[in-house]
Amino acid sequence: MKLKIATLAGDGIGPEVTHEAINVLQAVAEAGGHEFTFAEALLGGVAITAKGTPLPQETIDIALNSDAVLLGAVGDNKFNHLTPDKRPESGLLQIRQILGGFANLRPAVAFPALAENSPLRPEVTAGADILFVRELLGGLYFGQPRFWNQQTGEAVNTMRYTRDEVVRVARIAFDLASRRRKKLTSVDKANVLECSQLWRATIDSLKPEYPDITVEHQLVDSMAMHLMNVPRNFDVVLTENLFGDILSDESGIITGSLGMLPSATIGGRINLYEPVHGSAPDIAGQGKANPLGAILTAAMVLRHSAGLEQEAAAVEAAVQQVLAAGHRTADIARGNTAATVSTQQMGKLVHAALAESIDRSQSLHAV
Repeated sequence: MKLKIATLAGDGIGPEVTHEAINVLQAVAEAGGHEFTFAEALLGGVAITAKGTPLPQETIDIALNSDAVLLGAVGDNKFNHLTPDKRPESGLLQIRQILGGFANLRPAVAFPALAENSPLRPEVTAGADILFVRELLGGLYFGQPRFWNQQTGEAVNTMRYTRDEVVRVARIAFDLASRRRKKLTSVDKANVLECSQLWRATIDSLKPEYPDITVEHQLVDSMAMHLMNVPRNFDVVLTENLFGDILSDESGIITGSLGMLPSATIGGRINLYEPVHGSAPDIAGQGKANPLGAILTAAMVLRHSAGLEQEAAAVEAAVQQVLAAGHRTADIARGNTAATVSTQQMGKLVHAALAESIDRSQSLHAV
């Protein structure tokens, strides 16, 4: 398997966590005889500083000539004085549009070893395994018109969807549900929003094509409550852009930290992968960042761009093993400084656990 990966480490803690994710991908490549190559490029605040723009043309070219794009994090407070279209985050929105991925996959898994990290009771989170499928290129974030008129004191954002936009992301959600526990929860606000009425009607029109999938609808406000009360009740959760952004971030409560959440954006020309957490400039360069979200994101690269399901599962198992052994970065240590390791140490621990798992697997195949 040959795979060319563009790495856009970005700002803040992005370079630190991306480095650990790349190490894991290289370990998988070496063990399996695969050829993974990495091409670095600038995005966000570092690109503004170096090139005067959050998304240089060179970065676009590198991304479009790759098989996958691995992103770290984007954002820096020192650019807050710029208009929104000039800030680091605008580079992220632009690269998403250029790559064309419209389905953002965000897993939220309750790791048994981190049960005490969640403010929810362990019996509530136990067994929770949710895959959010968030529509990423429509809705309020991209709809036109949009403006802020400071003179008149008026601001407008437009929520807009077409049936075709809903259909294409829904089919991905249905297909993923068919490979999991065969349940799809579609989230909307159909009691007040016409966009949501279109969304719900479209999902219902597709149901006959997937007779083995159980489909339910939830209003976004009730879903926010149910997600905290009965997370085990959900399998694949399909949402529009804004609702998916909010609900998938809320699901960090289930895992115990946003630092544990990976994501993949698929469906376009090139898949884009990024941990859910932000750039956290306040801890950048201090070795305090949690690289597990980025490492789990690397597992999604293996699953969705390389088709290496066993290897992806092995990375996820290695993360579980390290957590079960009691190792923690600061965000998940819960005051237990004796168990706290640095970003780099956590990466090395996962790398070692993965190597052991691969060795055992190879020995079994040899027998």
